Amino acid sequence: MRKLLITLFLFGPFSVSLHADEALVLIGHSTLQKTDLATLQRLYRGRVVSLNQQAATPFNLPPGHPLREQFLDNILTQNEEQYSAYWLVRRYVGKGTPPQELSSPEEIIRAVSTIPGAVGYVPLSKVPAGSNIIFKR
Repeated sequence: MRKLLITLFLFGPFSVSLHADEALVLIGHSTLQKTDLATLQRLYRGRVVSLNQQAATPFNLPPGHPLREQFLDNILTQNEEQYSAYWLVRRYVGKGTPPQELSSPEEIIRAVSTIPGAVGYVPLSKVPAGSNIIFKR
């Protein structure tokens, strides 16, 4: 028992940090092709509505979700405040609405598998076998 407690004490924080920095990938409906970073940035900012000439629907996780923060930082190079302000202005001038928010990576996986053109980000460890990974950094 003592050995187990020492192991948990020594390695517990290390495993938590690995999980927090886990690779994030973007998955798309099976009909979508791989894409590049610039196109994904434009899609999540409402500047394009298609990927490789196919209609695309991006999905987000809710504000405050650690994966959303990682996505904003690593893919869109923005923080939550900047992203929210960006969409506030876009909506005000009539240039669209932000991507729909789903509550969990599992919901994003379900949406992507059933909605043609759907795109979402999930941790690499949760990607089901056979999923269409359209972008990996």
